[in-house]
Amino acid sequence: MKPSLHQRLEETHQTGIDLSPLLDVVFILLIFFIVTTVFVRETGVEVDKPQAVSSEQLQKQVMLIAITSAGEVMYDGTNIGVAGVRAALAQQSRTEPPPVVVQADKQVPTQLLVEVIDEAKLGGATSVNIATQSR
Repeated sequence: MKPSLHQRLEETHQTGIDLSPLLDVVFILLIFFIVTTVFVRETGVEVDKPQAVSSEQLQKQVMLIAITSAGEVMYDGTNIGVAGVRAALAQQSRTEPPPVVVQADKQVPTQLLVEVIDEAKLGGATSVNIATQSR
């Protein structure tokens, strides 16, 4: 018995699975995760932070400033110097200034650390914290 035309058409339509809806869902999920990811800017240099017992985690939206053992003040991988802290903070914050976290090396003189903290406060920072390692 010869199959009818209708049966042959049904057999040809059922040979594969359409992956288009699956790909659409995967791309939508990918876009969702990319958009909702929080991007944290790092300072771009390695700093040997001092240890402290009272250290705690801060929120993600902070401005990181590093002071290297050579006395360089770094922000976003660039040496901005002490004078550039206020300008970098003004550029970073259009409406409300973010908290500032200073990652100072153990060997940094206290005078340089105080100058950076002063410049951050003069730039309008709501809070200035010093990054440490927990013991």
